[in-house]
Amino acid sequence: MKFKVLWVWLLAFNINLMAQIPNSEAPVETLFDFWVGTWNLTWKSQDGAVGKGTNRIVKILDNKVIQENFEATDAGPMSGFKGMSLSVFNPQTQSWHQAWTDNQGGYFNFMGKRDGNNRIFMTEISEKEGKKRVQRMVFKDIQKNSFTWDWENSEDGGTSWNLLWQIQYERADKGK
Repeated sequence: MKFKVLWVWLLAFNINLMAQIPNSEAPVETLFDFWVGTWNLTWKSQDGAVGKGTNRIVKILDNKVIQENFEATDAGPMSGFKGMSLSVFNPQTQSWHQAWTDNQGGYFNFMGKRDGNNRIFMTEISEKEGKKRVQRMVFKDIQKNSFTWDWENSEDGGTSWNLLWQIQYERADKGK
Protein backbone atom coordinates (compact mmCIF):
# COMPACT_ATOMS: atom_id res chain seq x y z
CA MET A 1 0.00 0.00 0.00
CA LYS A 2 2.81 2.43 0.88
CA PHE A 3 4.46 1.69 -2.45
CA LYS A 4 1.24 2.49 -4.38
CA VAL A 5 0.76 5.78 -2.50
CA LEU A 6 4.39 6.75 -3.14
CA TRP A 7 4.07 5.82 -6.84
CA VAL A 8 0.87 7.87 -7.26
CA TRP A 9 2.47 10.84 -5.49
CA LEU A 10 5.61 10.65 -7.68
CA LEU A 11 3.50 10.39 -10.83
CA ALA A 12 1.40 13.42 -9.85
CA PHE A 13 4.53 15.41 -8.93
CA ASN A 14 6.21 14.61 -12.27
CA ILE A 15 3.10 15.50 -14.29
CA ASN A 16 2.83 18.85 -12.46
CA LEU A 17 6.54 19.53 -12.95
CA MET A 18 6.41 18.66 -16.65
CA ALA A 19 3.46 21.01 -17.19
CA GLN A 20 5.64 23.92 -16.00
CA ILE A 21 8.67 23.18 -18.18
CA PRO A 22 8.58 24.01 -21.90
CA ASN A 23 8.91 20.86 -23.95
CA SER A 24 11.39 21.11 -26.80
CA GLU A 25 9.42 18.28 -28.43
CA ALA A 26 6.00 19.95 -28.11
CA PRO A 27 3.97 19.94 -31.32
CA VAL A 28 5.05 22.76 -33.63
CA GLU A 29 1.51 24.17 -33.75
CA THR A 30 1.64 24.89 -29.99
CA LEU A 31 5.11 26.51 -29.87
CA PHE A 32 3.81 29.90 -28.78
CA ASP A 33 0.91 28.84 -26.52
CA PHE A 34 3.06 29.60 -23.44
CA TRP A 35 2.79 33.28 -24.38
CA VAL A 36 -1.00 33.52 -24.03
CA GLY A 37 -1.99 35.56 -20.97
CA THR A 38 -1.53 39.00 -19.45
CA TRP A 39 2.04 40.01 -18.65
CA ASN A 40 3.79 42.74 -16.68
CA LEU A 41 7.01 43.81 -18.37
CA THR A 42 10.22 45.44 -17.18
CA TRP A 43 13.39 46.44 -19.04
CA LYS A 44 16.37 48.73 -18.64
CA SER A 45 16.61 51.73 -20.92
CA GLN A 46 19.95 52.84 -22.36
CA ASP A 47 20.23 55.41 -19.55
CA GLY A 48 19.74 52.65 -16.94
CA ALA A 49 16.19 53.64 -16.02
CA VAL A 50 13.70 50.82 -15.57
CA GLY A 51 10.96 50.80 -18.17
CA LYS A 52 7.59 49.17 -17.64
CA GLY A 53 4.78 47.93 -19.80
CA THR A 54 2.06 45.36 -20.28
CA ASN A 55 1.43 42.77 -22.95
CA ARG A 56 -1.91 41.01 -23.33
CA ILE A 57 -1.78 37.93 -25.53
CA VAL A 58 -5.03 36.26 -26.59
CA LYS A 59 -6.11 33.58 -29.02
CA ILE A 60 -8.65 34.71 -31.62
CA LEU A 61 -10.32 33.36 -34.77
CA ASP A 62 -11.31 29.95 -33.42
CA ASN A 63 -8.06 29.78 -31.37
CA LYS A 64 -5.97 29.65 -34.56
CA VAL A 65 -4.38 33.12 -34.29
CA ILE A 66 -2.39 34.64 -31.41
CA GLN A 67 -2.96 38.38 -31.01
CA GLU A 68 -0.44 40.47 -29.06
CA ASN A 69 -1.26 43.88 -27.54
CA PHE A 70 1.86 45.66 -26.21
CA GLU A 71 1.92 48.97 -24.35
CA ALA A 72 4.75 50.84 -22.61
CA THR A 73 3.29 52.26 -19.40
CA ASP A 74 6.22 54.17 -17.93
CA ALA A 75 7.01 57.86 -18.38
CA GLY A 76 10.47 57.21 -19.85
CA PRO A 77 11.71 57.25 -23.42
CA MET A 78 9.27 54.48 -24.46
CA SER A 79 6.27 56.39 -23.08
CA GLY A 80 3.25 56.01 -25.34
CA PHE A 81 4.77 53.22 -27.45
CA LYS A 82 2.12 50.68 -28.48
CA GLY A 83 2.20 47.75 -30.82
CA MET A 84 0.36 44.64 -31.83
CA SER A 85 1.08 41.44 -33.68
CA LEU A 86 -0.78 38.54 -35.19
CA SER A 87 0.91 35.13 -35.13
CA VAL A 88 -0.42 32.09 -36.94
CA PHE A 89 0.66 28.53 -37.63
CA ASN A 90 0.25 27.44 -41.25
CA PRO A 91 -0.54 23.70 -41.22
CA GLN A 92 0.18 23.32 -44.95
CA THR A 93 3.77 24.55 -44.64
CA GLN A 94 4.19 23.55 -40.96
CA SER A 95 5.51 27.04 -40.23
CA TRP A 96 4.78 30.00 -37.96
CA HIS A 97 4.36 33.56 -39.23
CA GLN A 98 4.02 36.87 -37.38
CA ALA A 99 3.17 40.38 -38.55
CA TRP A 100 4.06 43.20 -36.12
CA THR A 101 3.01 46.85 -36.37
CA ASP A 102 3.20 49.78 -33.97
CA ASN A 103 2.12 53.37 -33.44
CA GLN A 104 5.46 54.68 -34.73
CA GLY A 105 4.94 53.25 -38.22
CA GLY A 106 7.00 50.12 -37.61
CA TYR A 107 6.17 46.91 -39.47
CA PHE A 108 7.98 43.58 -39.39
CA ASN A 109 7.24 40.25 -41.01
CA PHE A 110 8.65 37.21 -39.16
CA MET A 111 8.99 33.46 -39.53
CA GLY A 112 8.83 31.41 -36.32
CA LYS A 113 10.87 28.44 -35.21
CA ARG A 114 12.10 26.46 -32.22
CA ASP A 115 15.72 26.31 -31.08
CA GLY A 116 15.78 23.82 -28.20
CA ASN A 117 13.50 25.35 -25.56
CA ASN A 118 13.80 28.83 -27.10
CA ARG A 119 11.14 30.20 -29.43
CA ILE A 120 12.23 32.58 -32.17
CA PHE A 121 10.57 34.93 -34.66
CA MET A 122 13.05 36.14 -37.30
CA THR A 123 12.94 38.40 -40.35
CA GLU A 124 14.28 37.35 -43.72
CA ILE A 125 17.87 38.32 -44.47
CA SER A 126 18.20 41.50 -46.53
CA GLU A 127 21.39 42.78 -48.11
CA LYS A 128 22.24 46.46 -47.87
CA GLU A 129 25.60 48.21 -48.16
CA GLY A 130 27.33 44.82 -48.34
CA LYS A 131 25.82 43.63 -45.07
CA LYS A 132 23.38 40.75 -44.59
CA ARG A 133 20.91 42.20 -42.09
CA VAL A 134 18.41 40.19 -40.09
CA GLN A 135 16.47 40.81 -36.88
CA ARG A 136 14.92 38.41 -34.44
CA MET A 137 13.10 38.12 -31.15
CA VAL A 138 14.04 35.26 -28.85
CA PHE A 139 11.75 33.94 -26.12
CA LYS A 140 13.99 32.14 -23.62
CA ASP A 141 14.14 30.86 -20.03
CA ILE A 142 10.45 30.03 -20.48
CA GLN A 143 8.66 29.10 -17.27
CA LYS A 144 4.95 28.95 -16.49
CA ASN A 145 4.87 32.49 -15.05
CA SER A 146 7.94 34.16 -16.54
CA PHE A 147 10.34 34.32 -19.45
CA THR A 148 12.92 36.61 -21.04
CA TRP A 149 12.43 38.23 -24.45
CA ASP A 150 15.41 39.49 -26.45
CA TRP A 151 15.35 41.73 -29.54
CA GLU A 152 18.53 41.16 -31.53
CA ASN A 153 20.04 42.11 -34.87
CA SER A 154 22.78 40.72 -37.05
CA GLU A 155 24.71 42.28 -39.90
CA ASP A 156 26.40 39.05 -40.98
CA GLY A 157 23.36 36.97 -41.92
CA GLY A 158 22.84 35.57 -38.42
CA THR A 159 26.34 34.29 -37.65
CA SER A 160 26.61 36.71 -34.72
CA TRP A 161 23.91 38.62 -32.84
CA ASN A 162 23.74 41.96 -31.00
CA LEU A 163 21.30 42.38 -28.10
CA LEU A 164 19.29 45.58 -28.58
CA TRP A 165 16.49 45.23 -26.03
CA GLN A 166 15.73 42.69 -23.30
CA ILE A 167 12.36 42.47 -21.56
CA GLN A 168 11.53 40.43 -18.45
CA TYR A 169 8.00 39.01 -18.57
CA GLU A 170 6.09 38.20 -15.36
CA ARG A 171 2.59 36.76 -15.65
CA ALA A 172 -0.03 39.14 -14.25
CA ASP A 173 -2.75 36.49 -14.38
CA LYS A 174 -0.89 33.77 -12.44
CA GLY A 175 -4.11 32.08 -11.37
CA LYS A 176 -5.00 31.23 -14.97
